[in-house]
Amino acid sequence: MRVFGKPVIDITAQIELLKQRGLQIQDEARARYFLQAVSFFRLTPYMRTFQHADAQDHPFRKGSEFRELTTLYEFDRRLRLLAMDAIERVEVAVRSLISNHMGPTHGGHWYMEVRLFQHTYDHARLMETIRTKQNTAKRDYEKECQRIDRLQTDTRRKDHLKRQRAKESYARHYPVTYDQSSLMPGWAMLEELTLGDLSHLYKGLARDADKKAIAKYLALPAPLLQSWLHTLTTIRNICAHHARLWNRELGIRPELPKKTSFQWPQALLQQGQHPRIFSVLCILKHLMHQVSPHTHWDRRLLELMQEFPSLNQRAMGFPQEWHQDPFWQITE
Repeated sequence: MRVFGKPVIDITAQIELLKQRGLQIQDEARARYFLQAVSFFRLTPYMRTFQHADAQDHPFRKGSEFRELTTLYEFDRRLRLLAMDAIERVEVAVRSLISNHMGPTHGGHWYMEVRLFQHTYDHARLMETIRTKQNTAKRDYEKECQRIDRLQTDTRRKDHLKRQRAKESYARHYPVTYDQSSLMPGWAMLEELTLGDLSHLYKGLARDADKKAIAKYLALPAPLLQSWLHTLTTIRNICAHHARLWNRELGIRPELPKKTSFQWPQALLQQGQHPRIFSVLCILKHLMHQVSPHTHWDRRLLELMQEFPSLNQRAMGFPQEWHQDPFWQITE
């Protein structure tokens, strides 16, 4: 272990350091504005693409330019937005699919029945999560009612305001309105979960018949959906924290089909691991076409890639001429 001793340097010194390391900066004023908006530290992972590997002083390869860094950063920002757009649609759809199957099959408060979950699933944690959300929402509502009671207005107006505040979220509306059952119904509960919670819940379902029925709506076998939800949770968290996505090696690698009854890119049916973001983009493309058959998400991905022709697509796991695979079905 060593004592941390790196000095704090301002933007002027940061620019000088980049120049000393061999980075060409044609417009220092623009570089300054960029480093004010995007920190040196956040930009560091993008620098590695242009630097000599394993060199102690992090020198840039000859001819590397600051605008190449900003271009790569801009591409990655837009890739994250595109990925998040798809993940949002998929997440909302999966909530709906689980609700539309589990509710009619097992009743409105199905999630409260421990028998519907595997013994390894932390059912008590799910109950506590929903109970805490309801209690917190109810306390917030009671505080707002106290504030309303102090207003200089008539009782009728106060009652109207309280009713309006009670409707602002179902987590507060339910405990204010009902006392049986103690927790909100399943269709509302699902809206309170994070994508990670949703992934764990699907994995934790006890009956294979339930898992298969839900996955069938997405034209998937249940094990694939379970794996894909896990991977998409990590990708969503990367995007939400504005972290580097474009050439990231996946920590949670999705299970991929070895043979399929649905269309899938040939490059991902080959032997070997596919640890880069291309496999995730293929997953999102498949899921998007299930939840929104007329989507142009794949077209937007192609347009983004074409807008940055100098980008190293192999670093993202893209095979050559990837968009010509029948899986993508991208036509003019």
